[in-house]
Amino acid sequence: MWPLLVGPARLSVLTPHSLGFLSGLPKAVVILDPAWVRVLQEDSVTLKCQGAYAPGDNSTKWFHNGNHISNQDSSYIIEAARVKDGGEYRCQTGGSVLSDPTRLEVHTGWLVLQTSQWVFQEGDPIRMRCHSWRNNPLHKVTYLQNGRGKRFFHQNTEFYIPEATQSDSGSYFCRGLIGTKNKSSESVNIIIQGPASPSTSLIFLPWHQITFCLLMGLLFAVDTGLYFSMQRNLRSSNRRKPEFQWSRDPQDK
Repeated sequence: MWPLLVGPARLSVLTPHSLGFLSGLPKAVVILDPAWVRVLQEDSVTLKCQGAYAPGDNSTKWFHNGNHISNQDSSYIIEAARVKDGGEYRCQTGGSVLSDPTRLEVHTGWLVLQTSQWVFQEGDPIRMRCHSWRNNPLHKVTYLQNGRGKRFFHQNTEFYIPEATQSDSGSYFCRGLIGTKNKSSESVNIIIQGPASPSTSLIFLPWHQITFCLLMGLLFAVDTGLYFSMQRNLRSSNRRKPEFQWSRDPQDK
């Protein structure tokens, strides 16, 4: 019966759920709606917090540049953005840990070149939009990379790159006509990174996953060793012959 108690099959009951103190909590995520990280003054922006909630607690904590915001809803709405609304936003729910920062830039002027992020991986799609203040009609729009014209549209249209390459890195801005006035946006630097190396990606695993994997490996090694040790002891005891010591009865003397 011992092998049934200490054999490797016993590991089947050791799951991340039963070792919840090691699995940790998921990280919350801040999502922008619309997805542009650069906006103009008076634009409307909604920040949404995605995260797990604790039973009976649907509140959300919001932080702007490290300062707590009184809003407790899952969405934080900026109806008419001001420059002071720019910066880093984080959120946290009762069943999650604090999110990574999401940066929002609020610009002044007639035009802003909008993008969903600043850093992309090779192969990622890239969307850019030449956005005008108060959505004034914009036409004859040119997108420029490192000072050179990249794409021209008679009507205002998004500039779309299906699969980013290293050659798409650089400084971008847009210009166009609002009425008869020629306006230009500020520049934004777009960075295209190469694919992540498999050998280095392990470094960025969450600590709780690394700890859990190490613990499971240790438990497996210990249980396997105990199992085979017990098997050897049982086989050895079965092969050993009983030894009897004969003694003469006193009447036989």
